[in-house]
Amino acid sequence: MSDVQEPEVLIEKRDGLGLITLNRPRAINALNHPMALVILDALRAWAADDEVRTVVLTGAGERGLCAGGDIVAIHNDAKNAVAQADTAAADSPSGKFWRDEYILNALIGRYPKPYVAVMDGIVMGGGVGLSGHARHRIVTERSMVGMPETGIGFIPDVGGTWLLAHAPGELGTHVALTTARMSAGDAIAAGFADHFVPSEHIPALLEALRDNDADTAIAKFAQPAPVSELVVQKRWIDACYSADTVEEIVNRLETDGAPEAAKAAQDVLSKSPVALKVTLRSLRGARAAANLEEVLNQEYRVSVASLGTHDLVEGIRAQVIDKDRNPQWSPATLAEVTGADVDAYFAGLGDKELGLTAPEEQ
Repeated sequence: MSDVQEPEVLIEKRDGLGLITLNRPRAINALNHPMALVILDALRAWAADDEVRTVVLTGAGERGLCAGGDIVAIHNDAKNAVAQADTAAADSPSGKFWRDEYILNALIGRYPKPYVAVMDGIVMGGGVGLSGHARHRIVTERSMVGMPETGIGFIPDVGGTWLLAHAPGELGTHVALTTARMSAGDAIAAGFADHFVPSEHIPALLEALRDNDADTAIAKFAQPAPVSELVVQKRWIDACYSADTVEEIVNRLETDGAPEAAKAAQDVLSKSPVALKVTLRSLRGARAAANLEEVLNQEYRVSVASLGTHDLVEGIRAQVIDKDRNPQWSPATLAEVTGADVDAYFAGLGDKELGLTAPEEQ
């Protein structure tokens, strides 16, 4: 048996395709900083490479494209930041990772060549950042797409607030505050994906991309999108989540009368109260933003601020480290979260700002 470890990202150029394969199948291809840098370098090189016609993103293994970021490493940074009352979180390993990751998300969103993301299986958090901004987004019957951040005391990032804020009606607000996982039909309905292709046809689709442009190849295998349960529930989702505060959203959910709304209220109330309020403000801000770059700049401020908070440390501990699923949030209730608590997440970073600009602004 060889002791040589395979690269965590496989980069290949063949038959007009630039192939990116996330290659940590035992970790459901969770994204770390070195992986983000490898992908960033490849995409920058291929943008001007005439031998690359189309870029394709896939994940190794059977479980998913990407389960998100390496949150154990984030937990270690967050513990250090809290213990030291660290004011230089942007310079921490996590702060540096997020900077390059968000730069990568922005590049994907404006990539000059067709970028095809195969969102088979689990696609969470950072995986959405690698796929949700692509020009061509493929889901299968195995797809499970979501932004689970509020459940660990964090706030949707990687451009996720842009996608969530632009979902029809208040579907995105529901997904963000409850951390609901979207099926293939839900993901297409919410604007996180474009086409449904059964998983058994993915190998043939990848083969067809070698000889056809992306639109033609996808059209050969795409099937009608499955029914979206989110859309079925759209009446109470839009009515309840259009409120201006999380407290009023919960009140509407609890009094709507639909059993699904009552369940959603319970789901919301189990999440970090401060993360919920910051998330709602982030979504409303993203809805009014001019472009993805503006949203990523805001998300970077929020993510860096999160690194020094009790709830991020506690949320990851409860969900991932100890797995007791019993986080002790602080503040413990929505009523205890002050406006100043929320404002702190949006504070400027001075010369540490992400500073992305849209091409038309440059």
